[in-house]
Amino acid sequence: METNNSKTTATLIHLSALSQYFIPFGNFIFPIIIWSSSKDKSTYIDAQGKQSINFNLSLLMYSFLMALVAVPLFFVSVFSKAKYVNVNHGDFFIEDFNMTEISGLLVTAIVIICLFILLKILEFFLIIYAAVKTSNGYDYKYPLTINFLK
Repeated sequence: METNNSKTTATLIHLSALSQYFIPFGNFIFPIIIWSSSKDKSTYIDAQGKQSINFNLSLLMYSFLMALVAVPLFFVSVFSKAKYVNVNHGDFFIEDFNMTEISGLLVTAIVIICLFILLKILEFFLIIYAAVKTSNGYDYKYPLTINFLK
């Protein structure tokens, strides 16, 4: 049975990932600080800290891969049909820009962007769910998590 102190610390580790909405990379900084300062006190804190950090690292990797695919697809599909004109001293402007010919690449990029938005919404609710589970003493494991820390 876990003590109230270890349950509270594990809950704080999960909830500190929500600091990403206020501080860039707060979802990594604060869970790592709390976990590293408390991991020797309890195996429960150690396990939940690793889960939180692994989950945030996994989401960063998934987001990076989605952006790596979606951004080039978006720009290639939007600007491939445009005609560029060189005006003065290397300045370019787009002439005859037409969005009526939407390609499959653009649709794919839009789908990936929607998946990214869905992933961020799912992340928010999974962090809250993990915090509730750990506050009740359950050993919570995030779905879609790659175990970087074992």
